[in-house]
Amino acid sequence: MSTSSQKPAGYDIDLGNECSRNAYAWSKKTFANRAGKPGEAAQDLEGGFANEIRFGNARLGISSDGIGTKIEVAERVGKFDTLGYDLVAMTADDLIVGGFVPTNLSNIIDVNTLDYEVIDEMMRGLHDACNFAEMAITGGEIAELGNRIGGWPGAKMNFNWCSTAIGSLHPSLERPLSGAGVKAGQAVVALRSPSFRSNGFSLARRTLQNLFGDNWHSAPYDGLDATPHGSAGHTWGEVLLAPSLIYSPGVARVLDAGLPLYAAAHITGGGIADNFKRVLKNGVGAELTNIFEPLPAMQKLTELAGITPADAYLYWNMGNGMLLVTDEAQAETIAAQLRADGYDAQVAGRITAEPGIRLKVGAGELSYA
Repeated sequence: MSTSSQKPAGYDIDLGNECSRNAYAWSKKTFANRAGKPGEAAQDLEGGFANEIRFGNARLGISSDGIGTKIEVAERVGKFDTLGYDLVAMTADDLIVGGFVPTNLSNIIDVNTLDYEVIDEMMRGLHDACNFAEMAITGGEIAELGNRIGGWPGAKMNFNWCSTAIGSLHPSLERPLSGAGVKAGQAVVALRSPSFRSNGFSLARRTLQNLFGDNWHSAPYDGLDATPHGSAGHTWGEVLLAPSLIYSPGVARVLDAGLPLYAAAHITGGGIADNFKRVLKNGVGAELTNIFEPLPAMQKLTELAGITPADAYLYWNMGNGMLLVTDEAQAETIAAQLRADGYDAQVAGRITAEPGIRLKVGAGELSYA
């Protein structure tokens, strides 16, 4: 089965990638400004979501991202203390897949009008998330932009929230994890995602709006993981608001243990296929026969939205938040260490000599060029 050419989410992943490549092309034209000087940029990490900057012998990573339209879910539910985990995960996990251990974060909150209690709740959550990720919040700004910022009309405050994080290259690595060392025969370890993270919300919101109307966030959720027997929540709003799991501390401890990693992929918008292929740079591919099953809510939304499994695996992580490439002999050791550290991890497949990514899932076999 191959991917569909339709755009059920209302946006175009291919166009987004094309625009990103164009933006990066313009950015690279500025690299010469710092060549041989402090702040020199790396040239070999194209395709990732973080880049390296050098200050003498110090090699730092830098990444910027935001929460996106998941913010509207928080506005609807009226709960803001989990968004910090999404904000940290989007940048910290983009850093760790390059081998950079996240250290510091700066954030900017753009609002239509200020609400002290909402800001306090947001920052308390960011504080908790940074404590989990062992990061320090060392910069930020709150900007009142009036009607330039919109959102759900019933919210106390409409806002957008973005951050930039930096980290240092792990001392066990001579160079960032760019995928240059990936080769056929290596193994892939998957880390389970217990939530939608911070991607694919345009499709999710539109689907639920069509089914349940303007107050879709209050519609009951009756999936297999619904409370009280599970942890997903009892309304669709609560299900979608579940926070992102931050993987960077666990992956850093894998490197601390001296275990080999050759590449890693943070599974965000574009799913496994679009994100994993960014680090498969030597003409190799991957066959993943043992990835985690989709969350029940994701499976249910796939059916409600009337989209194919191939598309679902592009718009959502489908239960898999990160993929690591290692030696076959070390794969189970790495998975076991991550499990001991509190993450769900399992050996998911292997790197193949043939290009393309092939997934064997409950819905069948999916192939992505």
